[in-house]
Amino acid sequence: MIDKDTIQQVKDIFEILDSNYTFLATIDYRHEKSEEFVDFMKDFTSCSERFSFEIKSSDKMELEFILLNDSTKTGIKFRGIPSGHEFTSLILAVLNAEGKGKNLPDETLSNRIKSLKGPISLKTYVSLSCTNCPDIVQSLNIMALLNDEIEHEMIDGETFQEECEKMKIQAVPTVYANGEQLHVGRSGLGELLDKLENKFGHTIQENNSLIERYFDLIVLGGGPAGVSAAIYSARKGLKVAIIAEQIGGQVKETVGIENLISIPYTTGTDLANALKIHLDAYNIKTFENRNIKSAELKCSKKRIYTSGGELFISPAVIIATGASWRKLKVEGEADYIGRGVAFCPHCDGPFYENKNVAVIGGGNSGIEAAIDLATICRNVTIFEFAEELKADKLLTDKAKGLANIKIFTSSQTTKVIGNGEKVTAIRVKNRQSGKEEDFPIDGIFVQIGLAANSTLFEKELETTNIGEIVTDDYCRTTIPGVYAAGDVSNVPYKQIIIAMGEGAKAALSAFDDQIRGKLSIN
Repeated sequence: MIDKDTIQQVKDIFEILDSNYTFLATIDYRHEKSEEFVDFMKDFTSCSERFSFEIKSSDKMELEFILLNDSTKTGIKFRGIPSGHEFTSLILAVLNAEGKGKNLPDETLSNRIKSLKGPISLKTYVSLSCTNCPDIVQSLNIMALLNDEIEHEMIDGETFQEECEKMKIQAVPTVYANGEQLHVGRSGLGELLDKLENKFGHTIQENNSLIERYFDLIVLGGGPAGVSAAIYSARKGLKVAIIAEQIGGQVKETVGIENLISIPYTTGTDLANALKIHLDAYNIKTFENRNIKSAELKCSKKRIYTSGGELFISPAVIIATGASWRKLKVEGEADYIGRGVAFCPHCDGPFYENKNVAVIGGGNSGIEAAIDLATICRNVTIFEFAEELKADKLLTDKAKGLANIKIFTSSQTTKVIGNGEKVTAIRVKNRQSGKEEDFPIDGIFVQIGLAANSTLFEKELETTNIGEIVTDDYCRTTIPGVYAAGDVSNVPYKQIIIAMGEGAKAALSAFDDQIRGKLSIN
């Protein structure tokens, strides 16, 4: 089940273990995957002398195991076989239970997790091919390890299809907390912690004073632009902090990258890991899993507030918060996210096998999504706002050559229609005739590009009509000491290599302003 080379690699990883771990499984041997499950678990538990595998028989079609640390429950459960992208989640569950692993949160975040009011029962429905699911599974496993009032289980949607259908799950990852939907889609520890604090409360005293942190320069955002800015600034001898939800940012959602010059091919995950390694090579304070609540930029000492009671103060700030998937912002869209409205064809496409779906957007991402979906869906309909498709000719020719793809241009989506449980149709207006028509549909994949993550700053900074922060040729904004780089700015062409260059440029501009006496860095 697990190849020999992988087993040896995992053995090497687990040589550092001091505790004993029991994988206590509950199996109904009538389950079609029971034999595969047992083989997988036997292979995995062979990776350390500190592992033991125990089985309890069941007659309820169960296929799961819980993790025990020296016979004590950790609060972590896996339902299904944690292979694919979740294999890393399984390895980290053990390492984190040992108190090891680079993904463990810092003291501030750990204290917030420990103060959550329970009991909280968390369930995450995943796809083993989903690249976004592991971030959520690993984050919630950490919460279970740090707080005895929290339990978390990963559930493989393919293994438990009937359960997913019963709960109307049409997107992954989907998280439930005490039986109520908490979150759908990509996320990280910081955002999930915010949602749990808002839902369940915490024991941290409201009158606790802010934790103040002072730096020569603060970088907001952990994507290619932010990491580049932080490294260039650190190389100039500045005391630098980088505040981000996660290192890698939007890059982590990219499956393949073929235009990063000098690297013929890499993946978003590999590039994000490389960014983190390079960042760690310098004396840069990294504050990951942070969500910025507000910013005060017009004063000489800029003030950045994060959820959890932290205040970052610096005379210079580089905003590199990137961009997020743009939404349609039409009636019904928000109501059906995760129930027919999706943004990731790789993660959510399997839910629409042999069904009819729509793809909104005729750019490269939209046409690529349509081509991928056409291999599993009955029919794919593309709706493009402009008069012609904007994707590369190679892609458009391929899409037009597929019998189960239909293309409509000059088409404006005006409404998402559903029956209260799931999407049933999409309303589209022909921009030439003005006529509206309802198309029966099972799912909608929104692929209309990215929107700049600039909302927190638009009251103080000048932005374009689409929300991009306006900068000059040196990445300077309209406020002295504030710079912007990458996809959040109005720099043309949103590319990884351009973002890296803009991050470097912003850092050099900030340093130049310092040595010319424009910033009061002490």
